[in-house]
Amino acid sequence: MIPDAFAHEMIRRSGDAGRDWLRSVPGRVERLCRQWDAELTGEPTLYGDVNLVFPARRAGAGCVIKICWHEHRTSDEAAALRTWDGRGAVHLLDVGPADNAVLLERLDAGRSLRDLDLLPAAEIAGGLIRTLTVPAPAGIPRLSAIAAEIAATVSPRQRALGDPLPARWIDLTAALATDLGIAAGDDLVHADLHYGNVLAGTRLPWSAIDPKAVAGDPEHSVPELMWTRIDDAADDAAVGELLGVLVAAGKLDAEKARAWTIVRAVDYWLWALGVGFTEDPVRCRRLVEALA
Repeated sequence: MIPDAFAHEMIRRSGDAGRDWLRSVPGRVERLCRQWDAELTGEPTLYGDVNLVFPARRAGAGCVIKICWHEHRTSDEAAALRTWDGRGAVHLLDVGPADNAVLLERLDAGRSLRDLDLLPAAEIAGGLIRTLTVPAPAGIPRLSAIAAEIAATVSPRQRALGDPLPARWIDLTAALATDLGIAAGDDLVHADLHYGNVLAGTRLPWSAIDPKAVAGDPEHSVPELMWTRIDDAADDAAVGELLGVLVAAGKLDAEKARAWTIVRAVDYWLWALGVGFTEDPVRCRRLVEALA
């Protein structure tokens, strides 16, 4: 029922707490199936970094039961999906707060925007950013606070790692984050919008999944669409072209999109170095070199 790779990684990261949570999953799924009058299909369980996704059926229609480790706040995800109500995003069918779980429309997990060429995929993703830009519901974490935290911590984090980034980029990130935080808006933003988080479906051609919801500027969705496929961009000019496609398709502010991309790339770069990643820091460096 639980893929070995997911179980091993959960236990590696979370020890006994992760092991106990994994033991609880079968009972949670059984309880949710009864609550939602759903039945598992027996197909392989899918998984992300902190969640398990069980294919199921309810009233003859395909659906999935998604159960999340407590690090992922299902309440924010559910609030975002309720607000979008299936417009540009997977349709929320029900919520199980006690189990940190949601019941979702079934999409095609085997087809994502990773399967398309880069610029056509970026055009679709940019259009989704615009579709998803609606007033944020109450209680969603605010980008003004997130940007202020980055501005305040980027220099200490750099020093703690032995100053691995050029100092001018740290200074630029702190300044940009300060300005972005002051001017942050109130729109609902999908803060984990990468090409693998846009799946094909039947109700809509493409739908966003797995939102990490924040309230602020839609341009905050751009950075992951830049760095996750930057290897497909041949040179700096191609990186600029990719940004231009996302901005045009999403009807975004070009300078805000550039600023958020630099800020989030440096923030992620420092985090990735801290946990020992090797490939992502290289991608972040290339992105910042092209845009800063």
